[in-house]
Amino acid sequence: MENPAAADNFEAPTGRKCLSHEILQQQLAEDPGFAKRFNEIEEFTQEVLRNPQQYRLLADGSIEIPVHVNVLWKTTAENISNTQIQSQIDVLNADFAGTNADISNIPTAFSGVKAGDTRIKFTWSSTTGLTTRQTTKTSWRTNDDMKRTSRGGIDPTSPTTKLNIWVCTLANGILGYAQFPGGASATDGVVILNTAFGTTGSARAPFNKGRTATHEVGHWLRLRHIWGDATCGSDLVSDTPTHNTANYGFPASGHRSTCTGTPLEMTMNYMDYTDDACMYMFSAGQKSRMNATFISGGSRNSFAQP
Repeated sequence: MENPAAADNFEAPTGRKCLSHEILQQQLAEDPGFAKRFNEIEEFTQEVLRNPQQYRLLADGSIEIPVHVNVLWKTTAENISNTQIQSQIDVLNADFAGTNADISNIPTAFSGVKAGDTRIKFTWSSTTGLTTRQTTKTSWRTNDDMKRTSRGGIDPTSPTTKLNIWVCTLANGILGYAQFPGGASATDGVVILNTAFGTTGSARAPFNKGRTATHEVGHWLRLRHIWGDATCGSDLVSDTPTHNTANYGFPASGHRSTCTGTPLEMTMNYMDYTDDACMYMFSAGQKSRMNATFISGGSRNSFAQP
C-alpha cells in the first residue's frame, strides 16, 4: 500500500492507479465511528438489494446530481478550460445513461446484464459550479490537502447536495481517488488527475475518454473494484464475474479468470483497471447498488431531496 502521506513526486501514469480502496482501509482503521457507519451502510444496501420491491429506489424515476468542480493549477496548462470540464460532464451523463457510443462493443456474454440507463444524471454550471485557485504546489498527495483551503486547496461546496470534483496534478502516478459514502462531509467527493479528466485540453491517452471520473464516481456511489481488491475477491455485486485481480491496458477478447470455474472476465466494466477505450459498461447489479444510496435511509439520500 502506498502511504497517502508520501512526499510529493509527480509521475506520469503508465497504468490505471486508483487509491480509493487503500484510502478507505486507512480511514476504517483510524476512525471506529466511520467503520461503524460504513458497515451499517453496507447492511442497509444489502437489505435493499434483497427486497427491492419494498423500496422506491428513485422517487421520480431519476436523480439529478449537481457537480461542483474545483481546479487547482500552477501552470497555465493545469488551469483547464470550461470546454474540458463540460466534456467530462458529457461523458458522465453518457456512461451513466448507457448511451456511450462504445456500449455496442459489449460481448454477447454480458449483453443480458448491462445496466442500460442508471437514471443518474449530472449537471454543471460554469458560473456557479466552478472554483479555481492558483497554487505553488507541483503536485498533490492523497492526504486530502486539495480539499482544504487552509492547506492550499479548496474547501468543498455544499457537499451534501453537490458532487465535488477536485482536478489537479496528483503525485505518484495516481489517476484519481474517491471517498466512499459515510465519510466526513468536509472531504467528500472525488479527485481526478488533470491529464485524465474529460476528452480534450490536457487529457492524455490512454486516459483521455473521461472514464477515470466514471470509475471514481462509481466508488463515490459505493461500487468496489470488480476484483474485490483481493485475489478472487468479491465486489458484492451478483452479476459481475469473479476476477482474480485487476486488468490493465486493453485485454484480448475472451480473457478468463483463474478463479474457480474460470469465468469470462468483464474487463470492459468501469470498475476494472483497463484503459479508457476498453471500459464501457456498468452491470445491472451495479446499477441497483448505486441507486440504493439515494433512497430514504440511503447514504446519498440528501441528493434526492427537493
